[in-house]
Amino acid sequence: MEDILKYAHIYNVEDVLKAVKVDENRGLSENEIRKRIMQYGFNELEVEKKKGIFELILNQFDDLLVKILLLAAFVSFALTLLDMKDNEVALCDFIEPVVILMILILNAAVGVWQECNAEKSLEALKQLQPTKAKVLREGKWEVIDSKYLTVGDIIELSVGNKTPADVRIIKIFSTSIKAEQSMLTGESCSVDKYAEKLDESLKNCEIQLKKNILFSSTAIVAGRCIAVVIKIGMKTEIGNIQHAVIESNNEETDTPLQIKIDSFGKQLSKIIFIICVTVWIINFKHFSDPVHESFLYGCLYYFKISVALAVAAIPEGLPAVITTCLALGTRRMVKKNAIVRKLQSVETLGCTTVICSDKTGTLTTNQMTATVFHIFRESNTLKEYQLCQRGETYFFYETNTNQDDEEDSFFKKLKDEENNESNYKKKISKNIIHDEDDSSDEREPLMKMKSSVNTIISRGSKIIDDKINKYSYSDFDYHFYM
Repeated sequence: MEDILKYAHIYNVEDVLKAVKVDENRGLSENEIRKRIMQYGFNELEVEKKKGIFELILNQFDDLLVKILLLAAFVSFALTLLDMKDNEVALCDFIEPVVILMILILNAAVGVWQECNAEKSLEALKQLQPTKAKVLREGKWEVIDSKYLTVGDIIELSVGNKTPADVRIIKIFSTSIKAEQSMLTGESCSVDKYAEKLDESLKNCEIQLKKNILFSSTAIVAGRCIAVVIKIGMKTEIGNIQHAVIESNNEETDTPLQIKIDSFGKQLSKIIFIICVTVWIINFKHFSDPVHESFLYGCLYYFKISVALAVAAIPEGLPAVITTCLALGTRRMVKKNAIVRKLQSVETLGCTTVICSDKTGTLTTNQMTATVFHIFRESNTLKEYQLCQRGETYFFYETNTNQDDEEDSFFKKLKDEENNESNYKKKISKNIIHDEDDSSDEREPLMKMKSSVNTIISRGSKIIDDKINKYSYSDFDYHFYM
């Protein structure tokens, strides 16, 4: 069974249904559903364990330079208390440690705020996984939470739906069915799907060649079909991506900036330590001066001077300046629709010279654009070409229900050509109309069609261009492009 589910694209529908032990006309029984949920778990993606606010705060102090500043603030505070006389406390005595602590707290607050905002934005990505599914169970169609889908469920998918799991197509009820799966494969156009099995030579093929499989979280842009669930949750293709993301987050490495700051902190700490010890030793002969009352007080006095020198040498504002600069870079990237999860990644991206990435949906917007539009009659341009639109989305409204990319670009171009037109498609058949320009009682039906030049000319013999003329292929090409 596991082998058939793994390579369902090379098996007949009957073999797949037999492997999952389900009747395509009845679906699974309630008892079988409970057993399979116990076996396979719920149909949901794992999420990375969220860090608590306390852990986020501690992470902001996990830096060598910050630790040096904390140590300096603590020592300065301790020496101020030791230097108190007659229990008199002056606020000015604590200015130095308080200022250091305020800078570090502000630095941590900015870092925590940025990470919290990024996490909230990433939560929205979970919406990629659909929440509802139309499923056949015990002979009845019902809509359920996709979380409760299991292997062997029979589901129905149509235009506008998002596939709730990896499924093998059983039967197609429309002329064709198309899916938009650029999030997995980077393909800029929607992909035709069908129910026939693939050749066994394609057993280990790439996912874009699995034409009879619909993948979880991909959108149906044309057609209607029924399919059987073969993989759920983290076993799906989108689940594999989620698993890789979680693993990469667990294998954190220092960025170039962090490495340089740590190196700078180590060198600075060594230099400061040497200078402080040198200053303290140089003043050894003054430990017993009468002004210090005793050798111990003299020792503490010059130790305090050494610590003050160390604190003065440490760039207290450096962590805050770095964090602020990275935060400003992050805000600029947010305006460009880029979510930055960790501040340090901004610096890493700035040092990057080569990016290996699937450009679709990352470097490009994954939206096709029609640049040239040819027509052969000026009458009813927008009204007539509306009839060639597939689906139910009308382009002059702001709504979009996962329409085909080609359809989208085509009708956006029409919108630019003629705006503020009434929705002619609502009033008349989508495929065949009567010519409204014909004033005679006997009106001839016209079929409206859009496609590539070669496709259209291969299906006809004449072209309407003010008058009806018969063209050869070469004449047509010359006429069209001139």
